[in-house]
Amino acid sequence: MKRYQLGEFEEVVLLTVGILYSQAYGVSIKKEIETRLSRKVSVGALQSALCRLEQKGYLQSHAGESTLKRAGRPKRYFEITVPGKKALEYARGTRNELWEAIPKVAFDI
Repeated sequence: MKRYQLGEFEEVVLLTVGILYSQAYGVSIKKEIETRLSRKVSVGALQSALCRLEQKGYLQSHAGESTLKRAGRPKRYFEITVPGKKALEYARGTRNELWEAIPKVAFDI
C-alpha cells in the first residue's frame, strides 16, 4: 500500500507529534527527538518533514497565541490527522510482520 509509506525521519516526526500531543510545535518537536534519540536534528530538515507530512495530509497545523517573547509571531502547533494515524499503524504493522518473519536462527550468533 504505497500511499501510506513513510520515510524513517517522517515516522519519527509523526510519532513525536503524537508524544507531545497539544504541545507539538517546531522547537518542542526538535528537542524531543534530540533527547529521546540522542540525534541532532537541523531546523531545516524538521521544517521540510513537517511541510511534507502536512502536504500528505498526515499532519495539520494551527497558529497559537502571539507573544512578545516571539516578537509577535505565533507558534505553529501540529496534530496528527486520521490518515496520519493510519500511516503510523501501517508502518508499525509492516515492521511487526517483517520482524515476525525472521527465522530465530538468523539471530543466533
